[in-house]
Amino acid sequence: MGVPRFAFFTKGRGIHKEKLNSFEMSLRDANIAKYNLVKVSSIFAPGCKIISGNQGVRMMRPGQIVPVVMSENSTNEPSRLIAAAIGLARPRDPEQHGYISEHHSFGEVAKKAGEYSEDLAATMLATVLGVEFDPSENYDSRREIYRMSGRIVESRNIVQSAEGDKDGNWTTVVAAAVFIL
Repeated sequence: MGVPRFAFFTKGRGIHKEKLNSFEMSLRDANIAKYNLVKVSSIFAPGCKIISGNQGVRMMRPGQIVPVVMSENSTNEPSRLIAAAIGLARPRDPEQHGYISEHHSFGEVAKKAGEYSEDLAATMLATVLGVEFDPSENYDSRREIYRMSGRIVESRNIVQSAEGDKDGNWTTVVAAAVFIL
């Protein structure tokens, strides 16, 4: 397939009486429904440039096969809290790869789900970079160690959360890192 040159991050939410249609609605909300999405694993390619979603969509054509790292979650339970999150950690060295993580949860607020996904990505990157840390420390403490090491230049997350539809329709949330080759 090739090595991604660009990436953008997006999220969406959809509600419908059918689960598949609620997923489609979430992809529409994220502006990625008209592409053939292929899930890939968690490596952020060296030299890959992060762009806006609008820039990315202008570079793609409907029907195009598009690699994504995607988190999704669905419920048809009224008021049940769901979240889907993507975390990213990039190294300072542009020749080194970074990590993307996916996390989906029930009963977790967006901020917590997003921070957890970011922690997962940063921890994966820190282990390959040889950054020493105590895994039992909370993420805020570890984040400071990661940054002070000078080896991790950026970590971020994108998260979509929602409460299940009050009428019992399917509610689906997605968060995705979309790659452009």
